[in-house]
Amino acid sequence: MAIQVGDKAPDFELKDNHGAAVKLSDFRGEKNVVLLFYPFAFTGVCTGELCEVRDNLPKFADRDTQVLAVSNDSIHTLRVFAEQEGLEYPLLSDFWPHGEVSRAYGVFAEDKGCAVRGTFVIDKEGVVRWTVVNALPDARDLGEYVKALDTL
Repeated sequence: MAIQVGDKAPDFELKDNHGAAVKLSDFRGEKNVVLLFYPFAFTGVCTGELCEVRDNLPKFADRDTQVLAVSNDSIHTLRVFAEQEGLEYPLLSDFWPHGEVSRAYGVFAEDKGCAVRGTFVIDKEGVVRWTVVNALPDARDLGEYVKALDTL
């Protein structure tokens, strides 16, 4: 079961597409976080969603928010994907232990070996304030989580 609104967001440390460690708790007291889980780099729906985020980064910056996108791909795959698509926000690798963070958030599809499309809006205190979980083929509406940020 996915993490619910009002829950403390589980802390984690993952490597980004440049190999740097990123901890969720590093943003506590500093920025809100939109945590996006997506199945795989280079797939149609995932590429579309992440490029839409790229094209709308000022909407997040204006709301004092850091976007973190998590997949079960390796950091090497994520590096090439980010370079190819011009993604300038952290793409985090939940590759090993495989899906550990995705499981902690309740969005790992055991039968597929990847995360489903889970989105968590986390406030500066580390509390989940909004969430939605979509099936693998169902793209998310970026406008919905931007609206959720406006309520913080």
